[in-house]
Amino acid sequence: MSSQRFTQVDSFTDEPFRGNPAAVCVLPGPREAEWMQDVAQEMNLAETAFLVRQGDDFGLRWFTPTLEVDLCGHATLASAHVLWEEGWLPPDSTARFHSRSGVLTASRDDGLIWLDFPATPAQPAEVPSNLTQGLNVPMQYVGRTPFDYLVEVESEAAVRGLTPDLVRLTQLGTRGVIVTARADSRSHDFVSRFFAPGSGVPEDPVTGSAHCALGPFWAERLQKRELVGYQASLRGGTVRVRLEGNRVKLGGTAVTVLRGELLH
Repeated sequence: MSSQRFTQVDSFTDEPFRGNPAAVCVLPGPREAEWMQDVAQEMNLAETAFLVRQGDDFGLRWFTPTLEVDLCGHATLASAHVLWEEGWLPPDSTARFHSRSGVLTASRDDGLIWLDFPATPAQPAEVPSNLTQGLNVPMQYVGRTPFDYLVEVESEAAVRGLTPDLVRLTQLGTRGVIVTARADSRSHDFVSRFFAPGSGVPEDPVTGSAHCALGPFWAERLQKRELVGYQASLRGGTVRVRLEGNRVKLGGTAVTVLRGELLH
């Protein structure tokens, strides 16, 4: 079998070794899911993206080290960055991806990559005991999106100070848990963290898809259609959010940090 090149990109940051790393493989043709899962486990990043050309568009699939997911923001941003940087697409073109969440697009404007994703607003939900015990902080709001629990806590300090019980969170049966609060600084509207131990990602550094829920949540509370979120993980990253009907535009930057070759 011929070798396969990959590119590792840090997303939602303009600094290397910050934001959220994703590996991107542009494949010459379809590959079996088992091989893609093995590669994602080998990469051991929150997400590895696999692309296959479909005419002028690309098929896109995302894998964590343990499973395939339906939607991923940072690896989509990384994929678009790679397609433009490595000449798979003209620099001024729109990248179109066919995914398990429908057609997604990425375009460049004013120095940012903008992803066009479906909004996934949360609906108020009952609070399971594993969530209460898993976070062990006062909760001001608990909702559920198609993928995750969304929890508002009282302050940015409470978000930053979380030390969740990941075993409890694994037992929730959702992809993950988004925890958020209004930001203290004027440079950001809200802060968040994202825990997905049941998906093989104890804490995700910067989660684009979580902002498909955070955007509608904070837009309603702050009465703003354009927001800036900061994901307060150890690596940290900024996501710009624009609400457009039932779609969410996610804006960010990306940096290539590594290129390599898979031999198997």
